[in-house]
Amino acid sequence: MKTYTMSLSQAMHGADFVQLNGIVFATEYLRVPDESTVAEDVVMELKLGDTELAFTREELDGAEHVGDGVYRLTSGALLRFLTTATIH
Repeated sequence: MKTYTMSLSQAMHGADFVQLNGIVFATEYLRVPDESTVAEDVVMELKLGDTELAFTREELDGAEHVGDGVYRLTSGALLRFLTTATIH
């Protein structure tokens, strides 16, 4: 059986929420890094109540897929991108 590993960019696309070290934050801003983004560009802003977090491309570069949709940043933080399910 072949295992498919989703890239960080693919996982980020369309995410409504981000689980960061087990805590779920709403996605306020999300930009999938591409060739026009530089290390200092903010590519993700998260919010939970009064807490707001921002991540630059540099912070997400080098993220390692560790399984089950979880990515480990070079800082050691664990991320999982979540989308809202639509039921018709």
